[in-house]
Amino acid sequence: MFNRSFHNLFMESMIVGATLLAGTSAYAEERNLVTTGIQANIPTAIAQTPKIPAIDSDVTVPQTNKMSQVTSVSQFSDVQPTDWAFQALQSLVERYGCIAGYSNSTYRGNRAITRYEFAAGLNACLSRINELIATATSDLVTKEDLTTVQRLQEEFTAELATLRGRVDNLESRTAELEANQFSTTTKLSAEAIFVVTNAFQGTVNGDNTVFQDRVRLVFKTSFTGRDTLNTRLTAGNTSTLQLPGGSAEGLQTFNLVPNNNNQVAVDWLSYYFPVGSKIDAYIGAINGVYFDFVPTLSPYLDSATGGGRALTEFASSSPIYRIGGGAGGGFNYRLSDQLVLSLGYLAGDHASPQLDSGFFNGQYSAFGQIAWNPNKNSGIGLTYVNAYQNRGAIFDLGSGFTLVGTEQANTPFERMITNSYGVEAFYKFSSRFAVNGFFGYTNAKNLAGSGSADIWYYALGLAFPDLGKQGNLGGILVGAEPYRGGNPAPANDSSLHIEGFYKYQLTDNIAITPGVIWITAPAQNNDNEDAVIGTVRTTFTF
Repeated sequence: MFNRSFHNLFMESMIVGATLLAGTSAYAEERNLVTTGIQANIPTAIAQTPKIPAIDSDVTVPQTNKMSQVTSVSQFSDVQPTDWAFQALQSLVERYGCIAGYSNSTYRGNRAITRYEFAAGLNACLSRINELIATATSDLVTKEDLTTVQRLQEEFTAELATLRGRVDNLESRTAELEANQFSTTTKLSAEAIFVVTNAFQGTVNGDNTVFQDRVRLVFKTSFTGRDTLNTRLTAGNTSTLQLPGGSAEGLQTFNLVPNNNNQVAVDWLSYYFPVGSKIDAYIGAINGVYFDFVPTLSPYLDSATGGGRALTEFASSSPIYRIGGGAGGGFNYRLSDQLVLSLGYLAGDHASPQLDSGFFNGQYSAFGQIAWNPNKNSGIGLTYVNAYQNRGAIFDLGSGFTLVGTEQANTPFERMITNSYGVEAFYKFSSRFAVNGFFGYTNAKNLAGSGSADIWYYALGLAFPDLGKQGNLGGILVGAEPYRGGNPAPANDSSLHIEGFYKYQLTDNIAITPGVIWITAPAQNNDNEDAVIGTVRTTFTF
C-alpha cells in the first residue's frame, strides 16, 4: 500500500515543477521562496508574499500575487475535471499537501516556468517524500524508487544549489540593509534651490543681481502604510525683490523661508490619513495651508511653494487657496469617481492665549470646495472661503507674510471679515498642451468702522509638458494679481502679471528653469515703472 502511494507521489512530483509556481515572474517567485525557508524543508514550497512596509500612502502591496496552501483542488476556479493534469493536481493537493494556489482562487497552470521554479517545486515534494520514508519501514521502499529519487536530486543539484546561494545572498544583503537603514517607517526627500535673479527695472531695490538659496528636508513617516506624517526642515537666505507701494506682486515660490539667515527651522508639520474608503483627512500643525490637500485644478503649473513648476505663487494656482492658514485640518470626500467635496478650517493665531486670539477667537479661515473631474483631461472647481483677519494681510497663509497682490487688496482694513468666491478649471488638449485658469472675487467688510472693499483676481495659463524632451515644462501665464476695485487715485489703475518660463530637466534630479516676470503698473499705479524680473532657478531633488 505504501509502495503504491510512494510511486504515485514520485510521478506526481515530476509534474509539480511545471505547475506549482505558475503565474508570477521568476524574480517574484525567488523572493517568495526566500521568505518561506526552503532550507528548512517546509512541505509547502510557497507561502504568502511578505508584506512590504509602505512609506507613502499610495504605496500598496499587490494582493493577487500572494500564494497559500490549498486543501482541495476544487478551490481552483481555473482547474476543471477535464484538464489533463486534474488527477495529478488532486493528489498533490489533497493527499500530499505540497502545492499552493493564489489568493484569488486561481492556479494559472498554463504558464511556462524556469528550471529554478521547477527545482523549487520538486524540492517541496521531495521533502514530503522524505517525511513519508521517515515514518515508514525501510523494506516498503524499493531500491528502484530510491535510485530514481536520487537521480532526480542529482539532476537538479545545480539549480537547488543556486537557489540556496541566492537565498544566502539575499539574507546577507537584507541583514546589511536592516543594520544600516535610517528607519523602517520613514524616508527622506529633499529639495535644494539655487537662484540667480535680478529686477532689471521697476523695483525699489534697483538693478542688482543676487544669488540666493533655499534647502528643504522632508521626513515622510508612515505608521499604517496608508498614512503620512510630514516633518520639514527648511533653511535659506532668500529676500524678496520689493516693488513700489509694498506690493507683493511677482513673489516667487522660493521666497518662502522661515528666516533669511540660513538657519534651520521646522516650517511644516502635517499628517494625512484615510477615514474609510472615501475620505482623505488632513491635519496641519505648523504652516497648514489649503493647497496641501485641496485639488487646485492647476495640474501642470502648481508646485505649491516648491521649485518644480511655475516661478511665482500667483502663477501656481488661484490666490483663493492662500487666504488663511496656520493650524487646523480638513478632508476630501469622494462623492463619486468624478466629484470631490473639500472642507477645512485653519487658524493663524492657534497657539496664542492672548485676547482676540486662539484657535477659535483669533484669525481663522473656513474653506469649502466642490471639484468635478468628468475625465482625467478636464476639471472645474467652485470654491468659497470665509475668513476673519485681525492682523496681517488677506492672502498671507495666516502668517502675516503677503504672498500675492497689491497692498490695497491685502490690507483694505485693520480688522475685517472676508467672503471669497472662486472658480477654477483646466483642460488637457493633449499630453503636451493644457490650459488652466481661475477667477476670484473677495468682499472685505470693515469691522473697525463702516465700508467694504471689492478685490478681484484672474488668470489664464498655458502649459507645455515634455517640451523638447520628457520631463521638460514650458509655461505662459497672463492675469491680474489681487487688486482693489474702485480704489481712489492714484492707486486705481489696472495691473497685469505676465510670466513665461521653461523648465529644462537636465537629469532625473536636476532641473534648470529660466524665466521672466513682467508686472505692469505695480501697486495699481501707472506712474510706477513696469517691473521686469529675470530668474534662473536650479532645483535639485532627491
